[in-house]
Amino acid sequence: MAYDLENKLVVGVSSRTLFDLTYENKIFEEEGVEAYSRYQVEHEDELLMPGPGFPLVRALLNLNELPGREGSVEVIIMSRNSPDTSLRVFKAIEHYGLRITRAVLAGGASLAPYLSAFKTDLFLSACEDDVQRAIDSNIAAGIICTEGIATYDCEHQIRQIRIAFDGDAVLFSDESERIFQEKGLEAFEENERKNANNPLQAGPFAKFLKTLSKLQKDYPGEDVPIRTALVTTRCAPAHERVIRTLRAWDVRIDEVFFLGGIRKRDVLQAFGAHIFFDDQPAHTLPASEVVPAARVPYRNRENAEEIEEKDSS
Repeated sequence: MAYDLENKLVVGVSSRTLFDLTYENKIFEEEGVEAYSRYQVEHEDELLMPGPGFPLVRALLNLNELPGREGSVEVIIMSRNSPDTSLRVFKAIEHYGLRITRAVLAGGASLAPYLSAFKTDLFLSACEDDVQRAIDSNIAAGIICTEGIATYDCEHQIRQIRIAFDGDAVLFSDESERIFQEKGLEAFEENERKNANNPLQAGPFAKFLKTLSKLQKDYPGEDVPIRTALVTTRCAPAHERVIRTLRAWDVRIDEVFFLGGIRKRDVLQAFGAHIFFDDQPAHTLPASEVVPAARVPYRNRENAEEIEEKDSS
């Protein structure tokens, strides 16, 4: 019988998400793929250090150890590496005891066609092109910040996974954000006040949040292994539409922060996020100094179609 991914939380991660490949990527960018491949093969026996997504990935895999949750999470290495250059990554996976057995090694080709084939719920990569194509295919995806907090505690065991999201252009569509950008704060607040009872349209991470919410409902109270937070620059009077949208979706958000211009970095550090998703570098870069962060390159479908038309012309 074929292995079924249908009812699992499937997370695809690139090798640069899982391990620190800063030096190796510099070789790739400055000297090309041949020099990079040669370096990886020559250094196969040198252990890779954990990268920005390592704590999250290990914590997600540990969910499989909980009673009744065996095999509920599947983490898959999804990399543009060739099979020949991937051995170093697999040796590091074995060294750290990560239960990752499946991989997509695309040999320089785009990973986008394979995300749906593997029923991917979340994709984390340092490659903007792959992440953008995932977003355009309605798959939650983020460009992991590889610069920021430099060390990751390999020994610390996360007892509760903490995931934080921005609102507009992440959990929700960018419909309201566009009003703010085009007409200003007053028009934005007036629009949200008028539409307080109309749920916001779903953004790229809405489905992922709903999947997490279903997992959370299996656990009572303090025993839940995943805790979520919405960290948004919205504030009153733009708060009500957010709350009513989450209610209409029947999803659980454990903590909500309406910051109204207060910087997100400090709140995220206090929350103890193991990953934070936001569409703006102005938020993800400062956040990555204290917590792992990923940028969501969201663009609405009309913009995507316009770009595709230009690319083909």
